[in-house]
Amino acid sequence: MDEKNFTEVKEFILLGFTEDLWLQKVLFVIFLFIYVTSLSGNMTLISLICADSRLHTAMYFFIGNLSFLDLWYSSVYAPQILRTCMAEDKSISFAGCLAQFFFSAGLAYSECYLLAAMAYDRYVAISNPLLYSQTMSSRLCASLVAASYLGGFLNSTIITSETFTLSFCGSNVIDDYFCDLPPLVKLACDVKESYQAVLYFILASNVIAPTVLILASYLFIIAAILKIRSTQGRLKAVSTCGSHLTAVTLYYGSILFIYSRPSTSYALERDKVVSVFYTVVIPLLNPLIYSLRNKDVKEALKKMLDKAPFS
Repeated sequence: MDEKNFTEVKEFILLGFTEDLWLQKVLFVIFLFIYVTSLSGNMTLISLICADSRLHTAMYFFIGNLSFLDLWYSSVYAPQILRTCMAEDKSISFAGCLAQFFFSAGLAYSECYLLAAMAYDRYVAISNPLLYSQTMSSRLCASLVAASYLGGFLNSTIITSETFTLSFCGSNVIDDYFCDLPPLVKLACDVKESYQAVLYFILASNVIAPTVLILASYLFIIAAILKIRSTQGRLKAVSTCGSHLTAVTLYYGSILFIYSRPSTSYALERDKVVSVFYTVVIPLLNPLIYSLRNKDVKEALKKMLDKAPFS
């Protein structure tokens, strides 16, 4: 990073959601509740998967890693949101903004890859259930998860280095609650075509490619379901994909809405609402999606509560 950037902009100002003090306090309480509930839900789900031997399968291994990502994902955003709601000083240092951008992008991209790996897992489970345990071996599952983290943070390194070597010589006010790509690009003095090419590469490798893999997996899943003769068997196969499909629709829907449009069509006020959904709300919903619809998880939770001292 050249010295020019540090002399031009040493910090950014995050405007947050509103300047109304009363509304800021209301939002603080709401986001604090969401954050605490999200932490509790994801930590509980991880604990259940680790503690109950019935959940030591490939599917729950991926679900546990998804909860782990959501645990840290919400922690990148929520503390900054809470601070922005209550603190008079809404500044964030250049280094702090860079760090938040790097980790938020790395975790987001990793989740994209992980959801694609989970789609492949569901395809194997439905198309060849008798060989599911052999095909989705511990080694393969660990490799897919490791590749998800590696791909996510490698791409995050690329986009972070490219974004924070832009010249921010104008305003340092970010009309958002965290250091996100669209508002940062708006503050840049000049965005070269080479940077636009990097953005298209990141979008293609981290969103479009996993999306194509997920769609391909579900096409094969549909073909496998159609081969099942009994109606009950088909319904059971569909139900095993319901939670994952819900999680994919919510996550990719909000991501694509924000980042797949031309920069000229960004409306920051509207996009802030969508950003809240995928940064704060989805990490809260994922544990509910994978627990309320899952008999094994509910039984494991009941078993854990029965053993609790207060039971």
